[in-house]
Amino acid sequence: MKIAVIGAGSIGGYLGARLAQAGEEVTFVARGANLAAINTNGFTLIDEQGHAQTTRAVRAVEDMREAGPQDYVLLALKSHQVADVAERVPALFGPQTAVVTLQNGLPWWYFHRHGGPFDGRPIQSVDPDGRVARSIPAERVIGSVVYPASELEAPGVVRIIEGNRFSLGEPDNSKSERALRIGEALTRAGFKAPVASDLRSEIWLKLWGNLTFNPVSALTHATLAAICREPPTRALAVAMMTEAQTIAEKLGVRFRIGIERRIAGAEAVGEHKTSMLQDVEHGRALEIDALLGSVIELGRLTGTPTPHCDAVHACCTMLARTLAQAGGRLVVQPR
Repeated sequence: MKIAVIGAGSIGGYLGARLAQAGEEVTFVARGANLAAINTNGFTLIDEQGHAQTTRAVRAVEDMREAGPQDYVLLALKSHQVADVAERVPALFGPQTAVVTLQNGLPWWYFHRHGGPFDGRPIQSVDPDGRVARSIPAERVIGSVVYPASELEAPGVVRIIEGNRFSLGEPDNSKSERALRIGEALTRAGFKAPVASDLRSEIWLKLWGNLTFNPVSALTHATLAAICREPPTRALAVAMMTEAQTIAEKLGVRFRIGIERRIAGAEAVGEHKTSMLQDVEHGRALEIDALLGSVIELGRLTGTPTPHCDAVHACCTMLARTLAQAGGRLVVQPR
């Protein structure tokens, strides 16, 4: 099948290269050095054991019109990057094209076919001007939860850190033919890709950690293990996660594990820098609104106080603004 991958970074590169190795017709939408490297050298994956494998059965384009209609579009950008490309994405659409969203946090389509009083309501903090929703109709969306960790080591080269699971799900919780079909393609490519019957609960379970550890690590420059082992920051994590759980449960979400177990899982990852801390260190934009601003918005919507989330969000927003205005980055280094 024809699959376009928008974003040839750590996750998009991992997915696209494996799908191409499995025989799918993959086109990356990329730019700059990544675009040139893929078209010149193909795409290289370095596995957990350090073995490199290059596939040349891929192509890369900058203009989506060159790719033409696709069976599936894998939207492998960070949430705050989607609006910049959204209006060009319809160039990839045929009558049945589905878009698999691969963003962390709450997606713009969260309330599509949700049912209840908020059905169809937009999430302003994620898509403030509605540009994404207008360009990528929610009817085309298949949601996902991304579990692997990988990094773009060089243009056209991704190193896999760990993991191969991508949960998929329809907004209405059905196990549709289109969701099953892309799940089967991902399975052939070596991934675990179950189609969930309650993807929103999986979204919240991952978000539970992201909304807490990412911004706290960005502010403190501490690893996951350090945040979990220091009593004050562990207590802050518990408070933020409790606020989020209250909101989610009011929206019908059920958590299959408790807060202490979720924190223990983060602690077990060890001395790992979150993606947001890495963004601070490299001077990149921060995923604050999708990971935390959206939760605060839903707190207001459900009448749930979020004082701890509010405070961390305010500090992290100011940090992002300061870094952006200075065009700088912030790294803690030995003396």
